[in-house]
Amino acid sequence: MEDLPLLSRASITITIALQRAGSSSDLALRRRLRPLPPRRLHVPSSGAPSSFFRRSGLKPLLPPLPGRVFSSAAAATASSSPFRDGTANSEEPRLKSKMSTQEGQVVAADVTTGDMIFEPILEEGVFRFDCSANDRDAAFPSLSFVNSKDRDTPITSHHVPSYIPTYQCLLEQQIVKLELPDGTSFYGTGEVFTWNTDAWGFGPGTTSLYQSHPWVLAVLPSGESLGILADTTRRCEIDLRNKSRVQFTAPSSYPVITFGPFASPGAVLTSLSHATGTVLMPPKWSLGYHQCRWNYDSDIIVREIASKFREKKIPCDAIWMDIDYMDGFRCFTFDKDRFSDPKSLVDSLHQDGFKAIWMLDPGIKCDEGYFVYDSGCKSDVWIKAADGTPFVGEVWPGSCVFPDFTQSKVRHWWAQLVQDFISNGVDGIWNDMNEPSVFKSVTKTMPESNIHRGDDELGGLQNHSHYHNVYGLLMARSTYEGVKSANENKRPFVLARAGFVGSQRFAATWTGDNLSNWEHLHMSISMVLQLGLSGQPLSGPDIGGYAGNASPKLFGRWMGIGAMFPFCRGHSEKDTNDHEPWSFGEECEEVCRLALKRRYRFLLHIYTLVYMAHKIGTPVASPTFFADPKDPRLRTLENSFLLGPLLVCTSSMPHGESNDLQHVLPKGIWLTFDFDDAHPDLPLLFLQGGSIIPLGPPHQHVGEANLSDDLTLLVALNEHGTAKGILFEDDGDGYKYLEGEYLLTHYIAERESSLVTIRVYTEEGSWKRPKRRLHVMLLLGGGAMVDAWGMDGDSIQITLPSEHEVSKMVAASEKKYKARLESCKRIPDVEEISTHKGVDLSRTPIELKSGEWIAKVVPWIGGRIISMEHVTSGTQWLHSRIEISGYEEYSGREYRSAGCTEDYTVIEGNLEHAGEEESLMMEGEIGGGVVLQRLISTRKDNPKVFRIDSSLVARKVGAGSGGFSRLVCLRVHPTFALLHPTESFISFTSIDGSKHELWPDSGEQTFEGNLLPNGEWLLWDKCLGVGLVNRFDVNEVFMCMIHWGTGTVNLELWSEERPVSKESPLKISHEYEVVRMS
Repeated sequence: MEDLPLLSRASITITIALQRAGSSSDLALRRRLRPLPPRRLHVPSSGAPSSFFRRSGLKPLLPPLPGRVFSSAAAATASSSPFRDGTANSEEPRLKSKMSTQEGQVVAADVTTGDMIFEPILEEGVFRFDCSANDRDAAFPSLSFVNSKDRDTPITSHHVPSYIPTYQCLLEQQIVKLELPDGTSFYGTGEVFTWNTDAWGFGPGTTSLYQSHPWVLAVLPSGESLGILADTTRRCEIDLRNKSRVQFTAPSSYPVITFGPFASPGAVLTSLSHATGTVLMPPKWSLGYHQCRWNYDSDIIVREIASKFREKKIPCDAIWMDIDYMDGFRCFTFDKDRFSDPKSLVDSLHQDGFKAIWMLDPGIKCDEGYFVYDSGCKSDVWIKAADGTPFVGEVWPGSCVFPDFTQSKVRHWWAQLVQDFISNGVDGIWNDMNEPSVFKSVTKTMPESNIHRGDDELGGLQNHSHYHNVYGLLMARSTYEGVKSANENKRPFVLARAGFVGSQRFAATWTGDNLSNWEHLHMSISMVLQLGLSGQPLSGPDIGGYAGNASPKLFGRWMGIGAMFPFCRGHSEKDTNDHEPWSFGEECEEVCRLALKRRYRFLLHIYTLVYMAHKIGTPVASPTFFADPKDPRLRTLENSFLLGPLLVCTSSMPHGESNDLQHVLPKGIWLTFDFDDAHPDLPLLFLQGGSIIPLGPPHQHVGEANLSDDLTLLVALNEHGTAKGILFEDDGDGYKYLEGEYLLTHYIAERESSLVTIRVYTEEGSWKRPKRRLHVMLLLGGGAMVDAWGMDGDSIQITLPSEHEVSKMVAASEKKYKARLESCKRIPDVEEISTHKGVDLSRTPIELKSGEWIAKVVPWIGGRIISMEHVTSGTQWLHSRIEISGYEEYSGREYRSAGCTEDYTVIEGNLEHAGEEESLMMEGEIGGGVVLQRLISTRKDNPKVFRIDSSLVARKVGAGSGGFSRLVCLRVHPTFALLHPTESFISFTSIDGSKHELWPDSGEQTFEGNLLPNGEWLLWDKCLGVGLVNRFDVNEVFMCMIHWGTGTVNLELWSEERPVSKESPLKISHEYEVVRMS
């Protein structure tokens, strides 16, 4: 249904004619008007849909609202009313529409629209918006705010918001729109659905990832910035496709909070942190490098890995234990054979300067006699199914129950388990699978009808759809509290995969199960920055990629970039090649060593940035445009980022090295430097004029550092001849810094004539300044510098060389830099790795971009199509990893028979055949003289259609066989992603005229003969209002098969089974088109 314009403030009734139920258009109508499950609720005849009724007989928190009133207020002046619409509780007329059938029967489906009412909260510049006073009262408690009362308590202010959202309420969906000036840039993501999802192998088109942030940062053309938070835990669609509009769609009722406009994006994030909290102050060791792998399956291997880091002089601070350490994947247990003495293991790691991080998942194995299960049953801590019994879902251990972290008693129960677990010498906890992920489920999670008996301050008794997105946050909170209670003198370190706005108070995070390819390397930069812009500053990717095999160049480049991220961890999946820094040859190993030594040099600076993030909510890593928010050139840069005033520029492309690229720099002075470690696979480093950053020695681990170590200050003067910077120092752990036991030093540099003086400008904290040498390095440009030594706390003076001398120094520095690049050992440009383990994921797919489609093809692994993106609708249809799923074809009836793994040869590509805009012809030999050919094309005369013509042909069949092959069957096997599994279905009309509508619970089905679809079938997504139609020639297709998976569906076309020859191939020609529900 199209947006209803706000025509006037008078009451208006709009009648929308609908066809009778059962007609072909009725399906489309129900798609557009039905709310998402489990919100299939009764709408009272008064036209006041209540968002408080639950399924499974749960009682509402509040009674239904009789005669629900919506105010369409727009304040032009300040008022003494808490609601800035000029009244205490406005009941102005609103725009309202009712649906009617053709027969004139009115159905209870009111549409209300208008301007949202507002009130100032929290601090100056922050406003809360609601659809009406009743909606304000109806909103659930905030789980994103540190204190929910801050969101619900108005403050006195004489200011009014610069921008006022409008709303539209339809059935139980609340649509909020905020129009902003042309030229506004949005940060968050494109079109997403906030629904925490186990998104293994995600891609650019994935719309639901591991965390949910119903938050958008808008940077206005002036550089001023505005933050918008839809404060709802429910599934929320965020649509930023309109260049100047933010749109949220979620179940009613929820408030929208705006922060600003403020002078800069950093100021917005600081204000956001006053609401949702700042990042936990981590122990300093957690900012070092972390090594992890799913397959360190014994304490022997763990010790070997640790020993090799020290032997090879590669810095590292932590080794991680995946689920391998557990006894049968039972949380809080250790395998008695492979990890027989965890305390002894940890003690030996500590002696070598390593910390030990251990995984805990939420799924608890149903196993009587297992102490965690027995304890949980006794305390009644499990999430309930709709029938009131404990919900049982399958995860790694098999059948599992799940703690209900919405209850304080359960959080305390879990915290006690964690506290006891820490006594084994555990230094940190890794919460995984906490979306929560559930196997063998179409939705990849538990049913939304499950019941949480939540605390009243969290929202009370609710079904899972209400608490799903905060399950990970609440688990992280419980884990954090358990680690902290185990030792109040140590700061907890928790890493959590799933999260919500505010999760940063309890845990760091990472970007999830990525792939070992160049696309995911490139994506990792933006993902880390976006997390920082959402208030989650302590994050990083799995360096090298989690799934698949990295090439040496990919791994080295990724380590060069990843070493500069706030959180720095290498992690990989079992059954892949080893992914330690020394696993890719000497050249890659040296790049990794250089990259990590850089990180440890910068650790004083990174630790200071983390402290500032903890204190005032600023990001640790920020987009380049933070240096100049007014400059539109900087707003789309994805190959550079800032660490404070330090600019990191890199290349994430396989054939482009950092030093070869023309990097876009912000305006002003930016001086390049390195540590005589320049390498084509390491990022370029620039320091902003007017800045001072601290550097330390490149220790092997944080524990080696000493306050008496030499301190280095790197200085870049601005055009006024001044610079400033800060350094935060404390114990690196514990909480004495909260009592003033720290040293925060403000350094300043000032130029007077040719003399530059560097000194302490001011300091904070009760710590005495350590007695240590101070090394000042003053950048001159082109990598050249002058330096001086002294004692920290004393003034140090440097005499600047003459302009002529500076020119000579710059020329010499640049010559030295080029010589180093020429002499360094480059990582071999080898993208394939000879091994039986895993698959090469690092080669670049072929992209076909034409008409309304963008497709990506990997000829070297079965010629599979791994991406089918429909540009017009913004939908990505395929669910794929490079080495499996996506669009595959087989040569037999057996699943994954010959044809899906062979290396295909590209015969023709990027050609303009008659009537074709772009095409790709491939073929692969599948044995027995048979070739599988595939032509992928779009047509100029119909750019909406994506066409695939495939055939099995006998190419080299011996004469003794009469020119015929063995029995073959052409089996087309596409795996489509279901963005909204519970709202997706397949429909078609059979040859005999019968109509079919199949949903995910219908299981696997086959259709042949007269039940075969009559030339087309459609995959519908009711939430998006679009469908994918697959048309084919019924004379070529013998059978159609539907197989529903976990968040996926296969729509298969099978030919007949017979021998083929050159003259009688098997063919299937078919096409795809995206259509909208009418």
